[in-house]
Amino acid sequence: MNGKSADWNITKCVTEHPEDAKADEVLAASDRAAVEAITPNVTGGTINVYFHVINQGTGVSNGDVTSQMIADQIAVLNTAFGQWGYTFNLVFTDLTTNAIWFQTTQGSPAEISIKSALRRGTADDLNIYTVHPSDASLGWSTFPWDYAANPSLDGVMILYSTLPGGDASPHNLGDTLVHNVGHWLGLYDISFKGCNGRGDEVSDTPPERNPAYGCPIGRDTCKRGGHGEQDPVHNFMDSTDDACMDHFTAGQDARMDSLFTQYRFGK
Repeated sequence: MNGKSADWNITKCVTEHPEDAKADEVLAASDRAAVEAITPNVTGGTINVYFHVINQGTGVSNGDVTSQMIADQIAVLNTAFGQWGYTFNLVFTDLTTNAIWFQTTQGSPAEISIKSALRRGTADDLNIYTVHPSDASLGWSTFPWDYAANPSLDGVMILYSTLPGGDASPHNLGDTLVHNVGHWLGLYDISFKGCNGRGDEVSDTPPERNPAYGCPIGRDTCKRGGHGEQDPVHNFMDSTDDACMDHFTAGQDARMDSLFTQYRFGK
């Protein structure tokens, strides 16, 4: 099974990763070997969640997701991040019916309007928005270092039907949000830098030439680079099917802790 769908963008997200100069700036400040040598002020912790449902009418098919789907999604987050000390606490949910907002895309005027109107909390609070992107994308996120310049735009947007119980199979077990919250905490896609030795800037995740789809166990796209490790297709920061994803690494946890401390905690 290759996991590709005729209806949805098959990547886990369309989050715009930083250009090399910004990536290098973040790397120099708190990444790779440095990040894993830092003892952050915060290791995990409780993150308050503000959940914003955007729909175009009643019924799940119109984006009116149920409270059970939201609760199940929060449970998926807690399972994925709990090993590393993070707990997600749902403190607020709202519902907005707006057909234009419902079809927002990354960087669009609608996205700016949604977040400007609805976002709550501070830098260390997670705002989640469920929508139905007209470009068929599954979701996207801001990075921690984006907050200072544009606090109102901070947060994660996902296709509503990727929530547990939705119909965006094989991406309907809740891991699209897990992947994008990984970005929100500072992680890159596994294939961000390809096979050039830097990969996703985390030392214990093998590099990957390009995103993996489906669940291609045994895939090794960087073997010519001498890395000698198979692609980490089970990692939450790849683009595989939800049923294939099951872990972060200790290095990814160290990066999340360090960047959360630097850019979000107490901000």
